[in-house]
Amino acid sequence: MKIAGLDIGSTGCKFVVFDGAGNYLGKAYRDYPVRRKVGGHEVDAAALIEGIFEALTELAAQHPDIAGIGITSFGESFVLTDERGEPLHDAMLYTDPRGAEECRELTEKLGADRIISITGLKPHEMYSIGKLMWLKRRRPEVYARAKHVCLMADLAAMRLCGSSLIDYSLATRTMAFDINTLSWSREILTAADIDESLFDRPVPAGTVAGKVLPEVARRTGIDPECRIILAPHDQVAAAVGAGAFDGSVAVDGAGTVQCLTPIYDSLPDARVMSRGNFCIVPHAVPGKYATYAFSYSGGGLMQWYVDNYAKKEAELAAAEGLTVHKYLERQFRSEDPTGILVLPHISGAATPYMDIGSRGAFVGITADTGVTELYRACMEGVVYEMRLNYDALKPTGVRFTKLNATGGGAKSRIWMQMKADVLGLPITALETADAGTVGAAMLTGIAVGQFPDLAAAAKAMVRERETYYPRAAMHAKYMEVYERYRKLYEAVRPLV
Repeated sequence: MKIAGLDIGSTGCKFVVFDGAGNYLGKAYRDYPVRRKVGGHEVDAAALIEGIFEALTELAAQHPDIAGIGITSFGESFVLTDERGEPLHDAMLYTDPRGAEECRELTEKLGADRIISITGLKPHEMYSIGKLMWLKRRRPEVYARAKHVCLMADLAAMRLCGSSLIDYSLATRTMAFDINTLSWSREILTAADIDESLFDRPVPAGTVAGKVLPEVARRTGIDPECRIILAPHDQVAAAVGAGAFDGSVAVDGAGTVQCLTPIYDSLPDARVMSRGNFCIVPHAVPGKYATYAFSYSGGGLMQWYVDNYAKKEAELAAAEGLTVHKYLERQFRSEDPTGILVLPHISGAATPYMDIGSRGAFVGITADTGVTELYRACMEGVVYEMRLNYDALKPTGVRFTKLNATGGGAKSRIWMQMKADVLGLPITALETADAGTVGAAMLTGIAVGQFPDLAAAAKAMVRERETYYPRAAMHAKYMEVYERYRKLYEAVRPLV
């Protein structure tokens, strides 16, 4: 028996197949166009679906006996479809500025505190509901034709098996879902003047949506008995894939975006969470919840830096058969903090500020500062921002005592040790970089009877590589610099 995970991202989708013992067998990837223009950021939903079919077809040729496919996706972005699931327009990404005015109107009508108490979200234009209000007002002919509102995972499930279901965690990203009753909020949808019947039925993560449609089996070569499983929102799926099932462990998502995902053993206080702009998201484990403490610029900051300022080093690295990141890390002369403060807001500030207008800054450079030292300072800046979020999370009731790290950044021993030292917590790097697909596949394995529960799935599929422990002396050195870093945003923000 083989199981698979499909992770739908904003720029491309990954389809990964595993055997019954949880061993990796192969991956297919397809990208699709994202259009960023003045006044709008969109992804072609039809091209997204086509990319999914291409990825499935590629691996089905090698593995036609896949028993189940778990689907996870990025959140917020939605598309209105006809009765067959055909998109009626391009999907607006969370960065799309449209819907901001409508979000403000909705907040004024209901009050921010009321929205927070219902949805577990502090009102923000990134969520679906404001953009849906904008679409109804500005493109009424499209809204009038709509039969479904779909986010990307439930859109894919609809096209693959004909279901009209959405998991709880993805539904929360609309800002129209009641986390207390785990149902669509009639109060919010009435205030927004949006028809509740357009939305798919909310169900727990891990629900079997159905078997693949006959035409899908014929087109892709997938077994007609293959079942489609609704995995949670991508960050929760990554938490599952990292073995984070309760409050004792959090996830360090060390990718382009830096995301810290702690787990709560019961529903946290929404008002306390909102002070740090932290969301509340139902976990795949019933009764558990997660939140996202994140920076828009994680590994992306280092990539931006090397692309623009380490071109010579990139050539030297290539000559030695190394990545430029590995080459620069090899040049580090000391483990001590650089003392340079880097505000990693090159794409704006995420939690705890949620200030898209913030900008990045380098403070403390001298005539002796070189390329390598600045690269290390970028790594430190991301970790200090992570510590800032960790401190902001403490009043919300987090209790984790260790981190499990996934993503490409988990391969950097220097960065992992730096995180352990700054946070004062042990951090375990996991083997997989694609924790979202692993989590989706784990839930699929349970749904098709391959694993009895998540503990058994984790034993088979969550594989640890190395654990890094905090060092008291280094922690003290970093904390001296961090005390200055904590003041950096307030000092820089009025100037930009």
